[in-house]
Amino acid sequence: MELEKAFTLDLELRDGYRFSVEFPREGVPPLVTDESPPLGAGTGPTPAELLAAAVANCLSASALFCLRKARVDVRGMRTTVRTSLVRNERGRLRIGRMSVRIQPVVAPEDRERMGRCLGLFEDYCVVTESVRDGTEVDVEVEPTSP
Repeated sequence: MELEKAFTLDLELRDGYRFSVEFPREGVPPLVTDESPPLGAGTGPTPAELLAAAVANCLSASALFCLRKARVDVRGMRTTVRTSLVRNERGRLRIGRMSVRIQPVVAPEDRERMGRCLGLFEDYCVVTESVRDGTEVDVEVEPTSP
């Protein structure tokens, strides 16, 4: 597979388990993340919550794009993602399942034009399909001095 695009995010430890995530685009403010108590203070979304939000947001945006291309007048949209955490065979917490419910607000006469999109939009969601297929993660730890 050929790499077409890449981006880099920087995270900086603030205190406890709270990090500031810096995004590579001008005008996008940093995002504070944190672990839930008792490990962290719960002052920001957890990594698992960010992954669930990324999946739900990507699916919502993909569905919205397709519906608009089909000239469906989307007057609003609400998406709910329910994420279950399970323990693996070694007792480590993992994301076991995500259930996403997308509720576009459309006029009854537009519902017929939604059909094709419902069969297509998931395949165009970068995040969801990457998670489903399994994404390779390379890890390197490089200690530095203060």
